[in-house]
This record gives sequence, structure tokens and C-alpha cells, in this order.
Amino acid sequence: MSIKDRFKMVMDREKLTAGAFAESIGVAQATISHILGPRNKYPSTEVILRLHQRYNDINLEWLLTGKGNMSNNPDSPENDGFDYPLFAENPENLSNGPEESKNRMSQCINGTYIYCVFLV
Repeated sequence: MSIKDRFKMVMDREKLTAGAFAESIGVAQATISHILGPRNKYPSTEVILRLHQRYNDINLEWLLTGKGNMSNNPDSPENDGFDYPLFAENPENLSNGPEESKNRMSQCINGTYIYCVFLV
């Protein structure tokens, strides 16, 4: 999972558009668009620190590396388990039989499994 994905997860959690998210951390919308866009521009240290200052419960290690929990708050729902079904640290066979497993693909990237289910 890239830092771009983690930025998206913070935006999803806060239910913010790219423009609203940019405004909330005090950067130009173009800055967020470049980070989230296909060019995969890595965010500057200033942008990362602004995000962390605004959303200070975000675990800085998680934001930078993807390791640990999303939130430093022990009562946060993000720490009870991963609420994003495409990513899983401990994959399990969730197939409901051979027909469904034909339409499933998974790939491990840096210890994180990404699952795709093709609906036909």
C-alpha cells in the first residue's frame, strides 16, 4: 500500500473530497491532486506534517510506512480491525466454493494482500 493509498484512507475516514481535504490541511487542491494522481508524486515533508498536525490521531509511522495502526487513539474503530476489504494482513480463504474462487485474484505486495473479486 502506497502513501497515496494512505492519504485516500484518511480522506475516506473523514469523508472529504480532495478539495475539502486540501483546505483542511492548508495546502492547494493541486497539491493533493498531484499526490493522488497517476504521476504518483510523493508528498513533501511539509504536506505530511500538515496532515499529521490537523489529524493528530493519525499514526505518523503508519502514514509514512503503512506499519502499525492508522490511529494512535486506542478507542478508534480503525484499530479494531481493518475496515477496508481490499487489504488484509492475515488473508483467509473467503471463497464460497470452487465457482467463486475462479473469479478471485489475490496478490501480496510488501506483506499486504490485495484481493479482487470479479463479478460475472
